[in-house]
Formats: sequence, structure tokens, C-alpha cells
Amino acid sequence: MSLKLLWFVSSQSNLGFLHHGNRSLPCPNLLFQHRAGKGKNQRWKPHFCSLRTHVPGSEGLRRSKAKVTVMSTMAATSSAGEIAMSSEEKVYNVVLKQAALVNKQLRSPRVDVVVPGDLSLLNEAYDRCGEICAEYAKTFYLGTLLMTPERRRAIWAIYVWCRRTDELVDGPNAPHITPTALDRWEARLEDLFNGRPFDMLDAALANTVNKFPVNIQPFKDMIEGMRMDLRKSRYKNFDELYLYCYYVAGTVGLMSVPVMGIAPESLASTESVYNAALALGIANQLTNILRDVGEDAQRGRIYLPQDELAQEGLSDEDIFSGKVTDKWRNFMKKQIKRARMLFHEAEKGVKELNASSRWPVSASLMLYKQILDEIEANDYNNFTKRAYVSKAKKLIALPVAYVRSLVAPSTIRSSHRN
Repeated sequence: MSLKLLWFVSSQSNLGFLHHGNRSLPCPNLLFQHRAGKGKNQRWKPHFCSLRTHVPGSEGLRRSKAKVTVMSTMAATSSAGEIAMSSEEKVYNVVLKQAALVNKQLRSPRVDVVVPGDLSLLNEAYDRCGEICAEYAKTFYLGTLLMTPERRRAIWAIYVWCRRTDELVDGPNAPHITPTALDRWEARLEDLFNGRPFDMLDAALANTVNKFPVNIQPFKDMIEGMRMDLRKSRYKNFDELYLYCYYVAGTVGLMSVPVMGIAPESLASTESVYNAALALGIANQLTNILRDVGEDAQRGRIYLPQDELAQEGLSDEDIFSGKVTDKWRNFMKKQIKRARMLFHEAEKGVKELNASSRWPVSASLMLYKQILDEIEANDYNNFTKRAYVSKAKKLIALPVAYVRSLVAPSTIRSSHRN
């Protein structure tokens, strides 16, 4: 299942390796090898190689009325009769942790980022992140140009890390990826957060997390989503699917909001803004799932709640046969309704963001919602027809999104934000 990173990721490029010293790591398209030349000259030169197993391995905020919209009431029960935490509750705890970190502006002491060479190489790393973002997320990239230089460079760095992570299990070299490789990638993540990046692209993110109150947990959770893709191809109910959607897409909102910033004049609670970002990520991923049903079925994967399929009299065989029936239409109508409810929740938070950050988020939200419209226009045939938004509609959406981004933040205090 392709990961679509909250409001700005696609995943259609090849993934190669960037080598630094004797370490190898996944890197989109342009591959570098850092070589120390004679004297003081250092340079990154193109280098092509194959993928092997070198892959890297509040004060307590109160639960307010702004908590995540619960789309599933499923709660697991252990053999001992204890009620286990639902997926929504697990995710909500991560939201609380990140929101508290931002509220208190807690920054753990961090080691200065070690960058090969001098500051010019760090600038080069950020520039490369911007090039990757511009190449594979054009609409979002244009929106980031309205941000302050520091914010947009940080968002580019987050984008690139998420893209590289997704490509581990969904890129052309995915068959070579093992759980051990993901463990190595997570170990590299921890080194990165401790100021020990392995390469220039890692250095950009290490510098970013050193500047902004970003928690490591959403990054780890995204890697956990990649692990799920290696071992799981069915989801019993929406509670399971919700957790997967959080792992692979909702996490990006929690990574990005500390960088994008909340408008100083906003009276919305930090928690409510994070919940909105989370809702947007999950809505986007559900939209991807509904758009890609046919493509996923060809790979033997069904990212749909099995119990809800059964309620409509549908089974895996119906998905693999790819026939649009009244049962399928009824099922799809309910799934689209759920995604739209989440988009509605997300819209509440966009206007609370820093003014310079609203446009790219608003634009992507509008474009993703239109994918749902296209599925309906195709008579719910997501088996053989791919729903997409035309370039003309995208061009129309951009100025509309810009006007919407000018809407002032909430003037009603939802909860005190310290």
C-alpha cells in the first residue's frame, strides 16, 4: 500500500543508496558518495549501487472536547478479561505527549549536529531535500515557498525522511527489505535525534529536530507502520485499520505541526490542532486506500475492514473479482462518508496554523477530498479505474485554497494553551 504522507507525499520514484564512509542507506534518485580528497577538499559525488541488507537498520494536558473523533468503538479484551486500549486511545496518548512538549517548549539537551565539512554542506543538504520535494510533491513544494526559510527547509527535511522510509517497503527494492533492515533504520533514527547523522540528508533532519520541539515517537511509529506492511495484508476491523493509517500517515501531522507552527493569535488548544492534523493524515490515507483498491488487490492486499465487508455481504473473492455491484456501492458510500467526516475534522485545524503554513495544507486537503468525488464519478469502480484530480481542477483549487488560508484563527478559547 503506497504511503501518502499526510498532505504531500507520492511514492513513484526509484530508491537507491547514499553511501557515507562504509555505511549505506536508502536515498531517492540522486545518490551520493562522500569522499575526502587530498587536503581539505571534500565533495559528494554521484554513485550508483544496489540495495542489500546494509539498509538502516503538563504539566499534563487534560482530555478535552477536542479529542480525536472516534470512528470505531471497538475495544479488545484480553484472555484475563481486561479491556485493552483501543487504537484511538493509543494514538491519543501520542498526541498528548507531543502537544505537551510544544506547550512547555521542552527541549532535551542535544548534541551539536556533526556535519561533514562545514556549514555549506548543511545548506547543500537542505537544498537537496528541497529538490526532492519539488520533484515529487510539486503542489506542496510551491506552498512551502510561502513559509519562512527556516520552516520550509525543516518541512523539506521531514518530507524526505518520510519518503525514504516509505520507499523501504513500497519502492522497487522492497522485496529485499527485512524486519532487521527496519530495525537498523530505526537505530539510525535514534542516532539522528542524538545529533549523529549518517549522511547529508540525515544531517538536515538532525538539524531540524534540534531546532523545533519534535518528538521522536511519531517517527518510530511510522517505521512500525512499515513493519505492519511486511507482515499484514488484512485488517479485521476499522480499529486495526485506524492504527495502520496513523502509523503510515497520521504521524506526519505530529511531525509537522511543531515546524509549521500554531498562529500566535489562535485561542484553540494545542491538543485540538494536533488532533486536526492527525485527522487529516488518517483521512488522506483512507482516501488512498479507497482509490487503490484494485492495485492493492493485484498484490494480494486488502486494506479494508473485514467485518464491514461482511456486513455488506462481501468477501475477499468479491474484491479480487473486481466487479462493481450494489453491495460494493453501498460499502463504498459508507467508507467515503467516514473519510469526509475526518476531512471535516481536519479543516477545523488548518486555520489555526501559522499564517504562512496554511496554504499548502489547505490545498492538499482540498485536492484529496476531490479524489473521493472522482471515485463517485467513476460509479465506485476503483478496481479498474484510478480516480485522480485533473490538472485543470488542481489549478482551480490552488487560488481557492489560498483564499481559505487567509481565514483568521479561532477567537474562541477551546482550552488554555500555555
